Amino acid sequence: MAAILEIGDLFFRYHDGTPALKGVSLSIQQEEKVAILGPNGAGKSTLLLHFNGIHLPQQGFVRVDGEEISQDNERQVRSKVGLVFQDPDDQVFSATVWDDVAFGPLNMGLKRKNIEERVSSALQAVGMWEYRSRAPHHLSYGQKKRVAIAGVLAMSPDIIVLDEPAAYLDPAGQDALFAILDDLHRQGRTIVIATHDIDMAADWATSIILLKDGQILAQGGTELLVQDDLVGAADLRFPLVSQVFQEVAAALDLPLPRTVDEGKKMLFKLTRH
Repeated sequence: MAAILEIGDLFFRYHDGTPALKGVSLSIQQEEKVAILGPNGAGKSTLLLHFNGIHLPQQGFVRVDGEEISQDNERQVRSKVGLVFQDPDDQVFSATVWDDVAFGPLNMGLKRKNIEERVSSALQAVGMWEYRSRAPHHLSYGQKKRVAIAGVLAMSPDIIVLDEPAAYLDPAGQDALFAILDDLHRQGRTIVIATHDIDMAADWATSIILLKDGQILAQGGTELLVQDDLVGAADLRFPLVSQVFQEVAAALDLPLPRTVDEGKKMLFKLTRH
């Protein structure tokens, strides 16, 4: 299967000369759920800003659905790749929730009927329809996150990219957010998140990308999160479930569980013997 998002030998320096990305290459397949993990300063947010053309490559390339991003097509690319910032206050700014979600479709030059259909569908998808006339600054942090996602959904992208989506959300808010993301994934969207949350990544993602100092350390399945050398090199830790079962699994030569469900299954097997 051809990659829906492909990056090759990508370099990026900030205006003061600080290198942020140093030859990043990766590919993401359609309908994957991808978690990009790494310590602070690894380049995660900078990388995400290249996915939809906010940053253009200084060297290397970014291709979306086979088309290389450039100054000539960066606006069209943003209709295919929607980016949700870590802080919703950077993204939610209009007088009402409805106006905010309609902002993108309006700038796409769509007809009013199409705009209304998109905004209505997006707000209902994130459970914010009843707040459509509310001023965004009267919403909770979690509600603003939902509105930011709705604003991206109204653009009807194939890929949805989120920077630290669970940051500052309480457990109920995190559960609600990932229920929305899983529903979008079932509809055929490719979801990419940057996160520090190893436990969530192990439980949610189908693909893991480890990033440090602007370079890719590894890309693969969630088994990467229980490989000593990689986890140490990425300044991360094993998932908590893996830590609990680490000695038992090693003693019995069993695969190390990475999620709560896998841990429950191992515990059930052990208690039956």
